Amino acid sequence: MLYLQRLRDLREDHDLQQADIAKLLYTTQAQYSRYERGERELPIHHLMTLADYYGVSADYILGRTNSSRPVCPKCGCPISYTIANKNSRQG
Repeated sequence: MLYLQRLRDLREDHDLQQADIAKLLYTTQAQYSRYERGERELPIHHLMTLADYYGVSADYILGRTNSSRPVCPKCGCPISYTIANKNSRQG
């Protein structure tokens, strides 16, 4: 499963230990290790927390896209770009 590798890669890219992420998720290092190894499914609320923490989309963590930034499903633009343009047109 691609998402298992993504979890580990994101953590290591940020020079973090499993214990650091476990604290963020209010769980134990042993439990987080089970998520990374695929022994336990990652709860949705943890997925959302990790996506926000790392600044990536949940789809990226899950391996549904290789783009780490959220994109608009209609036009493919980065979400922040889409929201910024919409807001500037409303003013």
